[in-house]
Amino acid sequence: MRPDPGILLVDKPGGLTSHDVVARARRSLGTRKIGHAGTLDPMATGLLVLGVEAATRLLTFVVGQDKTYLATIRLGATTDSDDADGDVLGTADASGVTREMVDAAMLPLRGRISQVPSRVSAIKVDGRRAYELARAGEEVTLKAREVTVSRFEVVAERRVGEVVDLDVVVDCSSGTYIRALARDLGAALAVGGHLTALRRTRIGSFDVSDAVSIDDLVGAHVIPVARAAGMVLPRLEVTEQQARDLRHGKRLHGMAAAITGSRAAALAPDGTFVGVVQPRGADLKSEMNMPEEQSR
Repeated sequence: MRPDPGILLVDKPGGLTSHDVVARARRSLGTRKIGHAGTLDPMATGLLVLGVEAATRLLTFVVGQDKTYLATIRLGATTDSDDADGDVLGTADASGVTREMVDAAMLPLRGRISQVPSRVSAIKVDGRRAYELARAGEEVTLKAREVTVSRFEVVAERRVGEVVDLDVVVDCSSGTYIRALARDLGAALAVGGHLTALRRTRIGSFDVSDAVSIDDLVGAHVIPVARAAGMVLPRLEVTEQQARDLRHGKRLHGMAAAITGSRAAALAPDGTFVGVVQPRGADLKSEMNMPEEQSR
């Protein structure tokens, strides 16, 4: 029996790739139609949002949501991957770095910033992933991109010899690399820095506290697609006739003012998820329709 469509939240353990988690979920739920929104590196733990059956269509809209991470940054060493999985390129005595110095160095790394992604990121360069090129020993040069870091704060620190470990919390836009924040903080303090731990705790309205472990996938609660759509996007209540029109590719004339953002989740009077709508002039049109038999 195929599972109902919806969103499944999984707390990914360390040591597994995001694809490993998807493969486990496919076996546990008995369907091939499962995808994820937002890759986590093998060393990282925390929230992985999976789309099941027709709800995989929602993942496009989940990926762009803001995220929250808990991370540990080690000051006093630089690695070629900007995290603990890489080779150490250099070390420095960080014992003289004070909390005041850290706070001052963090300030330019908050807000709307220009960030150069880690050379082992999944960004494509001439059709190949940057990490593939880096691991092949090829030179990787990535362009800076604009990201938003709305919170970057120290919540604890530990000092052992010449290194300083900072536990930090980060609220950021999609596309932000926490490894790059660790690298850039260490560079600003002239002692080097890299990431030693990373845990994603939130994507948009989805929180890791509601996630299941990798060992509890069988029988795990899947958030119904209609409810999930309303968590990912603003809700727009439509009439039965408007729902039929959208499903048949018709526009809702003069309805653009009914939504405040660039898109919304259209919900029929019976609570079913019709699809995602977006403005076209003064009208609303479907950007994505959900199959009626899988729309609850």
